Amino acid sequence: MNFPNDLKYTVDHEWVRVEGTIGTVGITEHATGELGDIVYIDIPNAEAEVKFGESFGTIEAVKTVAEMCSPVSGKLIEVNLALNDAPETVNADPYGAGWIAKSNYQIYLN
Repeated sequence: MNFPNDLKYTVDHEWVRVEGTIGTVGITEHATGELGDIVYIDIPNAEAEVKFGESFGTIEAVKTVAEMCSPVSGKLIEVNLALNDAPETVNADPYGAGWIAKSNYQIYLN
């Protein structure tokens, strides 16, 4: 399993990559393995407010539907619209092209 050192992780297998004042959020490779083949991702539009520890969307896989809990509080400034047409990108590249959203954030992880 791959767990990049430049990320911060939640116990629920979400991650955040901090770059300046932007936090990029996704789910871990472990989470994708547990979920199986991802077929749909439901996330709010950019400009939505997210709160640390609260649901900010769902991931639908062949096996199940799972909520994503935000590792940050802030306003979404960008969502990965490419996932609408290719949600399987999260399985293939969870730490790269499979990112889910970007936020101007207040981080709460250790």
